[in-house]
Amino acid sequence: MRGKVFVIGLGLIGGSLALSIKSTHRESVIIGYDVNKEQSRLAVMLGVVDEIALTIEEGASEADLILIAAPVQETERIIHMLKDCKLKETVIISDAGSTKKEIVGCAKVLKEKGITFIGGHPMAGSHKSGVTAAKTLLFENAFYLLTPDKHISDSEIAMLKEWLSGTKAKFLTISPEEHDYITGIVSHFPHMVAASLVHQAEKTSHTQTLIPRLAAGGFRDITRIASSSPSMWRDILLQNKEVLLDLMEEWQEEMEKVKKMLNKENSAGIFEYFSQAKRFRDELPRKEKGAIPAFYDLFVDVPDYPGVISEITGYLAKEEISITNIRILETREEIYGVLAISFQTEEDRERAINCIEQYTSYETTIGL
Repeated sequence: MRGKVFVIGLGLIGGSLALSIKSTHRESVIIGYDVNKEQSRLAVMLGVVDEIALTIEEGASEADLILIAAPVQETERIIHMLKDCKLKETVIISDAGSTKKEIVGCAKVLKEKGITFIGGHPMAGSHKSGVTAAKTLLFENAFYLLTPDKHISDSEIAMLKEWLSGTKAKFLTISPEEHDYITGIVSHFPHMVAASLVHQAEKTSHTQTLIPRLAAGGFRDITRIASSSPSMWRDILLQNKEVLLDLMEEWQEEMEKVKKMLNKENSAGIFEYFSQAKRFRDELPRKEKGAIPAFYDLFVDVPDYPGVISEITGYLAKEEISITNIRILETREEIYGVLAISFQTEEDRERAINCIEQYTSYETTIGL
């Protein structure tokens, strides 16, 4: 396809969408815009976009496709700006927000102008941010949810999919309401729970001084999503308020059920509760990308001597294997390993296992 694509927001998601489109539609021109001028400069320098627009109005005027890769509340503001812009009659506008009902509802102002808007949510991310972390295949094999309003035609959806074919994502078309309910369960609510667990630990740490040290292992890992952007999660919670309030009610009922089993010392019930959870969790696809970016962790049982970390990282660097995080664990329940290394993909983790086995005799364990 040939045309002009305008990407608003040149962070990880916007930059990766731009690169995926460039990889497939080489004759198209990718125009970018970001309120952060440094991100814009880097986007051009790195070849993520071909040109930079000074304003949204300028970039949108001749675009065949407009992608909004901004926080959800900012996306609504941009939609209202676009409704007053002079746009091509055939333009398709989409977004990449984590909530859909409010945004698709907001986009009715575009519908009134005869402008096509199709809600979108590429369900992939990274532990890095900014345009420098953008990757052509960030969304490869990830689910890409499209949430068109009822008046959107199949041909318009097909056109958007063709523009986005370079993502190599798995496209699913669902209603905005279904999107918000599903992502509420598998993404938004887990982030709330993780944050609440951290709050509980922080509150208790005032009287139990060992908590920060002991939480450095498994607790830190199971609550790591609590380190996500506070402003982003503020907006998501407010946008998906109704769903999350219902889920909180259901969670309270679930905890009451556990509380009753504990009060009654219902050994069989407690065992079955954990057993059922284990069965369902173990049956979840391990190699599928889901709503929350996967963490590909590797735990290495290393001897305690100076230079052992640089030794391991040196071997990984020699094999050109990138890592996203590395840390020492003082304690790690049920896992033998003191050096925890995180990777961006499962392929990188597998290569790291082979690398460490090749150069050392250290035992490795993967995080499940």
